[in-house]
Amino acid sequence: MIDHDRLFKELLSNFFPEFIELFFPDVSAYWERDSIEFLPQEVFTDVTEGERKILDVAAKVAFRNQNTLFIIHTEHQSYSQTNFNQRMFTYFARLHEKYALPIYPIVIYSHDTPLTPEPNSYRIDFPNKKVLEFNYDVVQLNQFRWQDFLNQRNPVASALIAKMRMNVQERPTVKLMSLQSLVNLDLNPAQVQLISGFIDTYLDLNAQEEKIFQEQLASIEPQQEERVMQIVTSWMRQGIQQGIQQGEAKLILRLLNRRLGEVNPQLQAQIQSLSTAELDDLGEALLDFTTTADLEAWFENR
Repeated sequence: MIDHDRLFKELLSNFFPEFIELFFPDVSAYWERDSIEFLPQEVFTDVTEGERKILDVAAKVAFRNQNTLFIIHTEHQSYSQTNFNQRMFTYFARLHEKYALPIYPIVIYSHDTPLTPEPNSYRIDFPNKKVLEFNYDVVQLNQFRWQDFLNQRNPVASALIAKMRMNVQERPTVKLMSLQSLVNLDLNPAQVQLISGFIDTYLDLNAQEEKIFQEQLASIEPQQEERVMQIVTSWMRQGIQQGIQQGEAKLILRLLNRRLGEVNPQLQAQIQSLSTAELDDLGEALLDFTTTADLEAWFENR
């Protein structure tokens, strides 16, 4: 399964100014771009649902030419949810209570359906009085046409094109054009990898689509084709490496289950997150394990 929240949090954390400049140019006109300070991860307990909620991205920034600060809170939603507007107000109230600063709230929706516009406010009204009207901005990606973002020299645009409104038959074309827009940007290899990985995750082509993609790739300007191919080749290498790691993790889990009994889900997840070198070390160490406590101690001491 795709970890949507992680992918969007990585994108926003690494390209926050570009995100604001792309969708909120009015904010860009009155903030100090270089003043961004990301706040510590906030965890709130939702009493009504009995769940712990973690805020996605909250950044403290300065007003331009002023000695005052405000907070931009950006929340990602991968699906439409009833009463989410109420939760946004709760986040707003708790952030305001903690920091006593003005807060600019934003929600970015990445779901494919429904196409109906999501709410952008929360109100409390009485027959004789309006008690509250809380407004926030919504970036609903399925409301945007991908074609309108092709000429934006912005890494966030290159990434989010992959989640905008498109016809099914356009998927290979959108993938190629988003990669072309990416290679035209002045980004370091790590940034290119982050955005290209985002694109590949959300435009994971089937065999027929991949054939169309390769045909279109072969028809573009040779220098552009070479640069896009470098990204595609890196995906292939990464996929092979991930396959090796997954296979080795499965083998080690099988050996541990035989030796110690069934390994609990938490330890299984820790094993599957290990690098190839770490898996090799665990493969040697497990020969001396007699209880699950030995495995837990190995994780504590590594």
